[in-house]
Amino acid sequence: MSFIIDGKKISLQIKNELRAAVSALKKDRNIIPGLAVVLVGSNPASKVYVSMKEKACAEIGIYSEKHLIDEAVSTEKLVELIKSLNKSEKIHGILVQLPLPKQIKAEKVIESVSPSKDVDCFHPYNVGRLLIGSPVMPPCTPAGIQELLLKSGFNPEGRHVVILGRSNIVGKPLFSILCQKAIGANATVTLCHSRTENMKELTSSADILIAAIGKPQFVKADMVKIDSVVIDVGTNRVNDKTAEKGYKIVGDVDFENVKNKVKAISPVPGGVGPMTIAMLMKNTFNACLDQTGGRNRGDMYNG
Repeated sequence: MSFIIDGKKISLQIKNELRAAVSALKKDRNIIPGLAVVLVGSNPASKVYVSMKEKACAEIGIYSEKHLIDEAVSTEKLVELIKSLNKSEKIHGILVQLPLPKQIKAEKVIESVSPSKDVDCFHPYNVGRLLIGSPVMPPCTPAGIQELLLKSGFNPEGRHVVILGRSNIVGKPLFSILCQKAIGANATVTLCHSRTENMKELTSSADILIAAIGKPQFVKADMVKIDSVVIDVGTNRVNDKTAEKGYKIVGDVDFENVKNKVKAISPVPGGVGPMTIAMLMKNTFNACLDQTGGRNRGDMYNG
């Protein structure tokens, strides 16, 4: 039986540490970290994600603002809002919930967020810093995956890591993180995508396989190596008549069959998802410290 990597447990540990640090920051310097989330339209999945972020802020003691914007908003109006948040001293982190409606020029919106408040690491400046190994703040999901591995005892250093998916949110930034000459990295990283011809051969050679391809239960047991570690980033809704809501959430990995072959595996839900939220909170806290002159790089505030 494989070890189930518990993202809920690890994320709770991080949030508890943050709660103590936020409390100390407020007591010693009368500073409260602030996060603004901008939600355009009424995408049901986006609403759920925003609600989860609000809840996490409340639990930790981070000030939060939610800006609900009509779906018909123009790019110019959205950029105007973000510029006002850039100037706000109460706000240290800004997150624009993706995806945006088709009429919005997403790149222009992302570039309007101040790099110092870009807690999702989407701004081109921050992406460039990440690539050269000197990030301002790491992207939340990739950083959560790295933390999940390290806190579970699976250091990627020296391992062959295979990533399925080359998105700007997970695949490419995770590749950039794990290939760096740094603690918790130093891996040999292979990035697979829709045009990869020998995918099964590559995934079967992975010491650590990370699936972020967006296809329900795509990774089967014959695609993984015995005693490897599998991290499932996928969140897919599939029809299920036996479920109360008529659907269930599954990952990109055929969990039930793969778990019997590998050393460790993360579940969906309860794996990467909670870690993404925890790292967003950590980035917001560190952004606050950077903007108020209180951070030794990489160190949690301790009074």
